[in-house]
Order: sequence, then C-alpha cells, then structure tokens
Amino acid sequence: MLTASFSELVKSSPILPVLHMESVDDAVNVSRALFKGGITCAEIVLRSPVALDCIRAVSEQVPEMTVGVGTLTNPQQVKDSVAAGAQFLVSPSLTKTLANSMLETGLPMLPGVVSPSELTQALELGVKEVKFFPAAQYGGVNTIKALSSVFSQVKFCPTGGVSLANMADYFAVNSIFAVGGSWMVPKDIVASKDWDQITQLSAQAIAQIKLLDKCA
Repeated sequence: MLTASFSELVKSSPILPVLHMESVDDAVNVSRALFKGGITCAEIVLRSPVALDCIRAVSEQVPEMTVGVGTLTNPQQVKDSVAAGAQFLVSPSLTKTLANSMLETGLPMLPGVVSPSELTQALELGVKEVKFFPAAQYGGVNTIKALSSVFSQVKFCPTGGVSLANMADYFAVNSIFAVGGSWMVPKDIVASKDWDQITQLSAQAIAQIKLLDKCA
C-alpha cells in the first residue's frame, strides 16, 4: 500500500527539478542553489554512471533538500536508489512489477503514464498520483483535461516540455498538483558552475507559482 503522498511532499514548492548530473560536486552545488531559490525537492535521474553517488552525496551533504530518484525502470534500481538515500521514486513508465517494487518501499512515488489503460492499471494498484510523461509529445494540457474528465480521482505531475512560459496553463488544470522540468538547471549554466543563476531561475519559478496561488 502507498503510505506517503507525493502531493504532500511537494505542496510547499510544487515544482520538481529533473537533474541529469555528471558530477557529484555539481549535484551538491545545484541542490544547494535550488533550495536557496525556494525549491525543496529534486529528482536525480539514473542517466549517468554517477547518479547513485549524486543521490547519496546530496542526501548526506544537503539534508535540507529532499532528494529522489528518476528514470526507474526495474526493481533493482529501486533497491539501489533507496540504499543510496533516495526519499522519493519516479519512473517514466508503469508496469505491475515495477510499481509494486516502488510501493513496497513506502516512499512517495510517481509512475509514468500517458493513456487510459495505464491509468486504470495505476488505480488497480491503488496509485492515484502519476507522472504524465512526456507531456508535450502526448498532448500536454488538453490530454490531461480529457483524461481527468474520466479519471477524476487521479492527480497529475506533467513533465517534458513544461517551462516557465507554459507553467500557468498546466496549473490552471485542477487535477495537476505539480510540474516537473529542467529549465531552471540549463546544461550550460551547470557547466559554467553559475550556481547563483540557478538560484535566480528557481526563485523566478517559485514566485510565479505563488502568483498562481499553488504553494501551500
């Protein structure tokens, strides 16, 4: 059974930065910069050889930041990520095997869905909070509105193509409780180690969310 709510986890800053980190030091500095800008959670994706090391380092060195893992595709990754200190779990997909391994941890979790069939599978497992990914390629706001008309009990966190420019469109949909994205951590800014710029971009995003009255 799901014992923790993802929407509760992100209610004070309902934006989930998606971090593809190639350096442990960068992961720590980026996390500090995000938190300084008002973002309290960050998802480090399993797309680099040092991803688990990054999760462990942020968990230990930036305890004020709630760090989780993304791009989970199999149960072993779930185990390894929890062992590294991941405090929430995100997957781009949904299978019964993967979802059950995530549920067993008791941590907040978001499986990825894009279709009515996947949403039905999620509900059969007791999951009512999902990641809608890749959002832009699957119709974005309009698709979520259509799905919500049938699956009114489901809450969405769209990721993929979400930006400061269109964030308000997503938050205008009642079934959307948060958004995910990487626009506040551009690769060139990370490469130049301009942590203050990341803080500014984070603060800008949080300021807009507050204007939309979406922060608890």
